[in-house]
Amino acid sequence: MTRQISVGGVPLGGGAPVTIQSMCNTRTDDVAATVAQIRRLEAAGCEIVRVAVPDMAAARAVGKIKESISIPLVVDIHFDYKLALECVAAGCDKVRINPGNIGGEDRVKAVAHACRENGIPIRIGVNGGSLEKRLLAKYGGVTPQALVESAFDHIALLHKFDFEDICVSLKSSSVATTMAAYRLMSEQSDYPLHLGVTETGTPRMGVLKSAVGIGGLLAMGIGDTMRVSLSADPVEEVYAARDILKAAGVRREGAELISCPTCGRTRIDLISLAQEVERRLQGVDKPITVAVMGCVVNGPGEASAADVGIAGGDGEGLLFRRGEIVKKVPQDQLVDELFALIDQL
Repeated sequence: MTRQISVGGVPLGGGAPVTIQSMCNTRTDDVAATVAQIRRLEAAGCEIVRVAVPDMAAARAVGKIKESISIPLVVDIHFDYKLALECVAAGCDKVRINPGNIGGEDRVKAVAHACRENGIPIRIGVNGGSLEKRLLAKYGGVTPQALVESAFDHIALLHKFDFEDICVSLKSSSVATTMAAYRLMSEQSDYPLHLGVTETGTPRMGVLKSAVGIGGLLAMGIGDTMRVSLSADPVEEVYAARDILKAAGVRREGAELISCPTCGRTRIDLISLAQEVERRLQGVDKPITVAVMGCVVNGPGEASAADVGIAGGDGEGLLFRRGEIVKKVPQDQLVDELFALIDQL
């Protein structure tokens, strides 16, 4: 089990629930737009949010943003340590830095001291695209070992200045490299791990890469917080993260749909039926499993683990509960009868 840190009162690591993060794509110095986006993210299920701080105008907006939101605020700092100091003074909840790119050791020391004095953790964000040339030469490119060694180098630097309140990420655009790096890091340290596959692309492939990379690690018990990185509205990142947590069996929130892929026995428009059920399940917050099966012969048995379900026939279908048939229902009433049964649970 990893050690635990606190991000604005939200526990990270140490057996705490895996938290969902996202990052704003608004200009941080546009306070109104940034706050509006954060509120949309929170409504979607985001629990920690990050903003980019590329300049002093953005840093000076952090305090105003913080006053207007209710989830922890992380600042993303590169190159200029003074931006980190400004954000700490403004009350941010976590600082994401790469200690190797904000200047000499005296500057890292200044950031570590400010964070320690204010009880603010630091995320060491190692990224395959910005690995040190020394490590690229040593390992012949971006490898899991290079990512992990970079992380430990940065950890050692923060330790030098008596700073231990650390979270680590080791992101690469390669799913396999990312997974191997996190596995290696989890074997060699107990720091909380922030999971993510970087630069995954648009939602179609981005969600797939994140589901394999992040979801695979979560299924192995690795990871304490996560961000799905997509070239899309950040709200889509939050929805994807929720689905990945659910698919990996880490969280049980709301209803889960299972449905069969159909075959030659199917005598019902199962695809449309499943889509309608999925749409209506968005309004159900009960932690249940709902099955939509195409065949009355095998459907109830194959989906016996589901709390409730329907199986299509020819002109009619079956309503079942945990594999036991409740009744036969005309095809055009299947979905309504299903949700009537869900209301009784």
